[in-house]
Amino acid sequence: MAERADERRFGDHVVVRRHTRGQVAELVLDRPKAMNAVSTDMARAIAGACEALAHDTDVRVAVLTSTHERAFCVGADLKERNSFSDADLLRQRPVARAAYTGVLELPMPTVAAVHGFALGGGFELALSCDLIVADGTAVVGLPEVSVGVIPGGGGTQLLPRRVGAARAAELIFSARRLTGAEARELGLVDELVEEGQDRTEALALAFRIAANSPVGLRAAKRALRLGHGLDLRAGLEVEDAAWRSVAFSGDRAEGVAAFNEKRKPEWPGE
Repeated sequence: MAERADERRFGDHVVVRRHTRGQVAELVLDRPKAMNAVSTDMARAIAGACEALAHDTDVRVAVLTSTHERAFCVGADLKERNSFSDADLLRQRPVARAAYTGVLELPMPTVAAVHGFALGGGFELALSCDLIVADGTAVVGLPEVSVGVIPGGGGTQLLPRRVGAARAAELIFSARRLTGAEARELGLVDELVEEGQDRTEALALAFRIAANSPVGLRAAKRALRLGHGLDLRAGLEVEDAAWRSVAFSGDRAEGVAAFNEKRKPEWPGE
C-alpha cells in the first residue's frame, strides 16, 4: 500500500486521502453501516470532495474506493427516499445529481475500485470514472426500473457508451445483476482481479498513469470526453484544440528533453 500523506473528511461519510507517492488521491466512500447507500448528506459530501479535487492541480489521478467489505455502494438511500414527499424529492434531485456529475467531471483520470455490490447509483458512480477495476466478488447492475424509476445518475447515458445501445437497453430494461466475470466479458468493467485486490490493483494502475505528464493526462481526458459521439471531423477539431493546449507547455519540453537524455521526466505540471 502506498504511503499516505494526509486525509481530509467531507461530512461524515466521505474521505479524500492523498498519497505521497505519485500524486494519487483516493475518494473514499465511508458509510459502512448503510453499505455506502448515498443519502442526501453523503451526496453533498461527494460533490464537495470532487470540487476540492478538481481544483487540486497536484493530483494527477483519482481513485474511487470504499471502506465496506461487502459493498462498493448499493445506490441511493431508499430508506431516506421513502420518507420524502414529492416536494422533498424534487429538492433533493440537484443534490444527488451534483454527486454523480462531480465524479464524472473530475479533470484528471479516474479509476473506480469495485467489490461486492455496486448497484444502481453505486454502479453509476463507478461508470462516471474513466476506468473500472473489479474483483471477483463484484455484483453490478442498474436495477432502477424494478423499483419504478430509471437510472438517474448518468446510467442511461454512460452505459451505452461502454457496451452499445442494444446491450445497455437489455441490461437496464431487465434490471438484471451481473457478476464481476460477466461484467468483464461484456465490457462493463475494464479489469477483473482476485478477490480483495480491487483497491490495490486500482491504486497500482493509478500510480502507473500518474507517472505521465499531468498536463497531457488532463488534455487527453478532455479530448476523449468532448470528442465522444461527435462526427469524425468535429472530433478531430476537439483533439486539435487539446493538442494546442499542450504543444507549448513545460511538460512537453520536459518530456522531449527527458527522452533525448534517456532519463525519467520531472514534470513541471504546466
